Amino acid sequence: MEQNRPPFDPDGVGVDNGAYFGFPFAPDEAELVLVSAPWDVTVSYGAGAVYAPDAIIEASTQLDFYDPMAPDAWRRGIATADVDYSLQELSLRLRDEAAKVIEHLENGGSPADERTARRIRRVNEGCARMNDNIRGQAAHWLAAGRRVGLVGGDHSTPYGLIRALGDRHEGFGVLHLDAHCDLRAAYEGFEFSHASVMFNVLRDVPQVARPPARGVRDYSAAEAALAAASERVALFDDRELSLGRFEGRTWAEQCRRIVERLPREVYVSFDIDALSVECCPHTGTPVPGGLSFGEAIYLVECVVRSGRRIIGFDVVEAVPRQGEPLDASVAARVLYKLCLLTLIS
Repeated sequence: MEQNRPPFDPDGVGVDNGAYFGFPFAPDEAELVLVSAPWDVTVSYGAGAVYAPDAIIEASTQLDFYDPMAPDAWRRGIATADVDYSLQELSLRLRDEAAKVIEHLENGGSPADERTARRIRRVNEGCARMNDNIRGQAAHWLAAGRRVGLVGGDHSTPYGLIRALGDRHEGFGVLHLDAHCDLRAAYEGFEFSHASVMFNVLRDVPQVARPPARGVRDYSAAEAALAAASERVALFDDRELSLGRFEGRTWAEQCRRIVERLPREVYVSFDIDALSVECCPHTGTPVPGGLSFGEAIYLVECVVRSGRRIIGFDVVEAVPRQGEPLDASVAARVLYKLCLLTLIS
């Protein structure tokens, strides 16, 4: 297969071939396959993550590929699965329905209103179709012996991948980097809301047997209560981590404490709004504070250095803007680091 592969010079000009990083690998010869989810139906503030996969593909060709921790890991194969643009088309149609529901509720309307209830039902049915699509794509590549990463899209999109991993693993942890807990039940009436993904994972994927770890800074009282009551959730919020820094604990010490709570196999869910806002100024729900790029990457590196294995990951909630490449560029670099760390773990 390699002899038929187009030539690729990692030190040359970026290759615009429609694949992440311009890599020439086909999915059937790569160790890692990237699945795209162009979807942002239920976002409750800023939309646009539906266009993130294409924007990240474009930005990713501007990367340099040498990494001191994994110098040649990319040669093991990082492939791009065909993007199913029917998801994007469905997302754009349903986004209008969801936006009308959100506006109705923000103006004091009831979700039981007949027209609103119909819209909520259509959105929920469409989101279930998206989940089945992503779960099916992921299951296909996992069955073929590949590891799978997902590029969203909003944070509802990894649910199908996590379900597919649950079908194949007896137990794994989730390292959840995010400004939000995403532990809301059917937020705004949408069962598969971007704000409900971790609630749904805890409900539907019993294989997530150890606590998701988070560095959140914007969450509700109900989410705090659920986190406190559940043995499957370990909440490392931004205030706690910041206090640790202010009181002299190093970031290395705090990362070790987080990683110690994770089991041998780990899924990494990386919402780009976990980073400080200057890294992702257009993300859908920006929140002051957060991790620097270096802090976030160091935390994931600590997972690998500890001997744990990354079995899958996602990068979500990047929102590209025409003429402003920063959001997609940062997301592409997060994605590349997660690919490398997955391949060497």
